[in-house]
Amino acid sequence: MKQNKKSLGGALRGSGWYLLLLVFFSAGVYALESDGDQPIVIDSDTATYDDVKAISTYTGNVISIQGSIRVNSDKLVVYFIDGEADKMIFTGNKAKFKQTPHEGDQDITGEALIGEYYPKKNLLILIDQATVWQGTGAYSSDFIEYDLKTSLVKAGEKESATKRVHVVIQPKTKEQQPAAKDGSK
Repeated sequence: MKQNKKSLGGALRGSGWYLLLLVFFSAGVYALESDGDQPIVIDSDTATYDDVKAISTYTGNVISIQGSIRVNSDKLVVYFIDGEADKMIFTGNKAKFKQTPHEGDQDITGEALIGEYYPKKNLLILIDQATVWQGTGAYSSDFIEYDLKTSLVKAGEKESATKRVHVVIQPKTKEQQPAAKDGSK
């Protein structure tokens, strides 16, 4: 077991710069839909890895990046299955995320006190004081699911009428209105 820890630590130290450079220089090369195929790069003040439980914990100004997905949090716990990140729990006051869904689209951003990210499923779940917005539209609820691949947002819980959803849809400004086909405004 000690040998595995040592080799993991050596691999992380040796590949850290490579992975960081790969993320920054490959952002324009890969399609944004392939965010889930990108490496996950984590930067934090402290990090621990429990080889027996296959859990790593990062604390202090944690920044995790996977393709165009960026999460800032106070704490991040990563659960591994067969050496791959299966589930990531991020917490903070408030933890924030940002993703560019498609080239040229406005970023989708969000925040919550607790977030669960499932990299293999491209699923982000925001819990407790959660808000997701794009442009001038916003969804707020204590429970929001966001499919990173399809940009589908589901807010609220069917089982609970007390966990309501608040949606804001702003009208387009006159500059954003499409021109009338007959030439009139």
